[in-house]
Amino acid sequence: MGVDQFAVTGQAQAVILGIETSCDETAAAIVVRDQSGHGTIRSNVVRSQLDEHAAFGGVVPELAARAHVEWLDHIIAQALDEAGLRLDEVDAIAATAGPGLIGGVLVGLTTGKALAAALGKPLLAINHLEGHALTARLTNGVEFPYLMLLVSGGHSQFVLVRGVGDYQRWGGTIDDALGEAFDKVAKLLSLGHPGGPAVERIARSGDALRFKFPKPLLREERLDFSFSGLKTAVRLQAEALAPLSDRDVADIAASFQETVAKIIETRARQALEQFERLFPGQPKRLVVAGGVAANRRIGDALDTVCRLAGAQLIVPPIALCTDNGAMIAWAGAERLALGADDSLAVAARPRWPLDTPDMVVTPDAA
Repeated sequence: MGVDQFAVTGQAQAVILGIETSCDETAAAIVVRDQSGHGTIRSNVVRSQLDEHAAFGGVVPELAARAHVEWLDHIIAQALDEAGLRLDEVDAIAATAGPGLIGGVLVGLTTGKALAAALGKPLLAINHLEGHALTARLTNGVEFPYLMLLVSGGHSQFVLVRGVGDYQRWGGTIDDALGEAFDKVAKLLSLGHPGGPAVERIARSGDALRFKFPKPLLREERLDFSFSGLKTAVRLQAEALAPLSDRDVADIAASFQETVAKIIETRARQALEQFERLFPGQPKRLVVAGGVAANRRIGDALDTVCRLAGAQLIVPPIALCTDNGAMIAWAGAERLALGADDSLAVAARPRWPLDTPDMVVTPDAA
């Protein structure tokens, strides 16, 4: 791997400014990583854009990028102020370089580049998914290897996390991400945006057994997901019952959520079995990240699976499961400790899978 940054600089700790603008949250944070690998969040400021996008039933990329331009400088200043630091006291700048809405990614990455150049500090161009993958090491001190389930508006996948920059995707969605499916079902049922919390809220009063929705791919051994067919089945059921009563809406939402929970439960059990085959005798840990991690029914299903499998379920605080600057700062801190320092010519990427060779930190990166 790379050169130990602490050994090079003689520092007892590294102070990292993290910038996140990949979707509709404008975020910045200050995280400190000490020489033993322990991290502390000094500030974590997030400005949501829910109000700007609510009328459209989803995120409008151009509006998101404009909001980032308008707010990012203020969010960075607030993060520094809450941490009690001046900008020149930061040791490195970490900024999301992808994947995400390219306009928003460009805003954050360009700002990160400008700060790094002006301060003469290292730039860490961070894969947004790596931020999610490494958060449990910040919050729970989790050791490698472990299994991650990422369920969000843009991603649904199982990833084996073997080290910083060393990831293997075991399965993912072949169509809609789970968060996207929740949003589309919520829009279909006129529940508002964001869809996940809205569906969960109305589902509490519904009959989860009233409708039998399909569980695509579940008979196959691969760890992939497919939610498009499930979403279509929900739409057809809603059309068959139209006009929908309040009871119909609650029952459809509850049945949809229950079907999703069963899909996640089955896939998680299979993934943990695969982990045990590959790492016999190793502690089994399942880390859950992404906004859908806040769903209680899905959380209960995962808790049951892990308890029966003798595995530890780790869910960071929800503020660190959704998009935030602290996870980007922490990923930057982990990479900086290995000697990473990205070129100011690094490009923003709308797509950037975790399991690509350029994720690995090598001595050449130092």
